[in-house]
Amino acid sequence: MWIPWAVVAGFCLDLLLGDPAWMPHPVIWMGKAITRLEVVLRAKFPQTSAGALAGGRVLAALLPLATLAISGGVCALAAFLNPWLGFGVQALWCWQALAIKGLATESRAVYRQLQKNDLPAARTAVARIVGRDTQELTATGVAKAAIETVAENASDGVVAPLCYMLLGGAPLALAYKAINTMDSMVGYKNSRYLYFGRAAAKLDDAANYLPSRLAALFFVAAAGLTGQSLPGAFKIWRRDRRNHPSPNSAQTEAACAGALGVQLAGPAYYGGTLCQKPTLGDALRPVEAADILRANKLLYVASLLALAVGVAVRVALQMMIEWMGA
Repeated sequence: MWIPWAVVAGFCLDLLLGDPAWMPHPVIWMGKAITRLEVVLRAKFPQTSAGALAGGRVLAALLPLATLAISGGVCALAAFLNPWLGFGVQALWCWQALAIKGLATESRAVYRQLQKNDLPAARTAVARIVGRDTQELTATGVAKAAIETVAENASDGVVAPLCYMLLGGAPLALAYKAINTMDSMVGYKNSRYLYFGRAAAKLDDAANYLPSRLAALFFVAAAGLTGQSLPGAFKIWRRDRRNHPSPNSAQTEAACAGALGVQLAGPAYYGGTLCQKPTLGDALRPVEAADILRANKLLYVASLLALAVGVAVRVALQMMIEWMGA
């Protein structure tokens, strides 16, 4: 019964403290493990496309399962030693699985540089949170990139982890983070990872399928609660949610574009190569720096809605199970 309250505690800690630089983060360990496993697996399997596929499948299975087993073992041991210690470990890892304040802080840094009309500094700030090339972005392009990142990561960094921690506590949330980290490191369609990263990318698509759609609906609801356009958010989400090579990435971005009444996405450069991505939303007005702050409001309200609904559902189900077993 205490898992929902560990989730609430972790959520509050993230809102208050974000991701302190001094605190070791599980994602860093995951990244090191991925780097090491890639070297080992590429050496173990034939240097062919089939070998790369096989090695990538081993990585995609091994890292999340090992993360689940290790973190689950630590949580179980902590709870065995002392219930409050078990609660503390769960709350700590729930906190570290979330990224609400980090997203808002980094995107506000972009906003501040745009307000100063310091475009080079704004490009540097947005490069910290996006994967695209930023050297030639205009001020509008910088603002769009920041808004898109806030919207997309509302799913990957908030709603999806919340879903998994409410289902299986911190261990399941960390297993999800392992999947997400693998995708961010090896899930690329380039010459190096086209085959080796395919299983990780597919697994990430599956893990985010339902959470991304829930996140979009929370964004639609948040639009109505923050003075943005709820009808616009719902309309554009319904129309443009599939306008992306990924089945999940456009879900929250489309809802955000409709809520703000702007057009997001479109062509962008990655590693010097132009990627022709469809646009999301209608250009009812130009994108402006203040839209970053509006996107942050949507992020906060959608996150609170996800927490409230998720905890309510989890507690109701637990009470129902207890009542049926009585």
